[in-house]
Amino acid sequence: MDKSTKFFGIDISKDIFDVMTMNDQHYQFSNSTKGFKDFIKILALESICVMEATGYYHLKLAYFLLEHKVKVSIVNPLSIKRFVQMKLSKIKTDKSDAKMIRLYAQNNELKLWKGHSKNQIEALQITRLLDVYTKQSTALKNKIHGEVTLGNPSNTVTKSLKRALKLIQKEKKLLEEELTELVKYDYSELLTNLESIPGLGRKTATMLIVFTDGFNRFDSAAALCSYTGITPIIRKSGTSVNGRPRISKMGNQKLRNLLFLCSFTACNHNKACNDIYKRITNKGKSKKLALIAVCNKLLKQAFAVAKSGIPYDENYKSILLVH
Repeated sequence: MDKSTKFFGIDISKDIFDVMTMNDQHYQFSNSTKGFKDFIKILALESICVMEATGYYHLKLAYFLLEHKVKVSIVNPLSIKRFVQMKLSKIKTDKSDAKMIRLYAQNNELKLWKGHSKNQIEALQITRLLDVYTKQSTALKNKIHGEVTLGNPSNTVTKSLKRALKLIQKEKKLLEEELTELVKYDYSELLTNLESIPGLGRKTATMLIVFTDGFNRFDSAAALCSYTGITPIIRKSGTSVNGRPRISKMGNQKLRNLLFLCSFTACNHNKACNDIYKRITNKGKSKKLALIAVCNKLLKQAFAVAKSGIPYDENYKSILLVH
């Protein structure tokens, strides 16, 4: 970043947000349009506003700043937490958090946030609602099973539960259809190309496009695998620490779960995935580890197909070897 850049660390919550400037001046504003307008008055020409991805509370301010041509960087909260631990800070207040975010911005390379398109925002909202309905559907199925297990279930209760389950399943189907249409509107060709990968179904292909914004958020397959949380963590130190490699699980859990389900089909119908599965299991490694490797391979294939703009071809080496 240019030396003239002025960083503003922002710690944001439901009702307020705290700001720390380069010269340690502290401000507090309401998390509202009025507060946003008051805040923008103190910004300099070369300002970068840095904030954590705290649920949804930061989004209104982030979009407001983008609309007013102010640069924004949204940082993973875990990165800030590790930075605070490194600084051995024992103070935990909104003011100190804003200062630590500003210090982090000064000492680390930042990626500017570009926001999402209108369709992308709606697609993400639909995805979150589908998660809610999926959990409710599972809870109702478990409840119905529990009532039947009693041996003398109430007919009234059972009928009510089944009506509720049917309604939720109907809403899920409508939302999934709407989500597919939104994705097709912007990425119809990409969706078709991703579905050409053996083992990668419509649902997973759709979610990949939604969460990656058409793969535009990532410059490499490795970064995509890291985002999904299927990269291995190695624990070795000297002779006393030699832990088994495990996946990070710090990424997108929904994508990770969908890919794991796809891995079973991919092992049977995707030659590259089948090869890597056999290679790992033949070494005596666990089947679960092999399936995780298959997930990794599927992601790399998806990334290659997305960036090349052509359907999957198992004989096209330049696609298979993209990392």
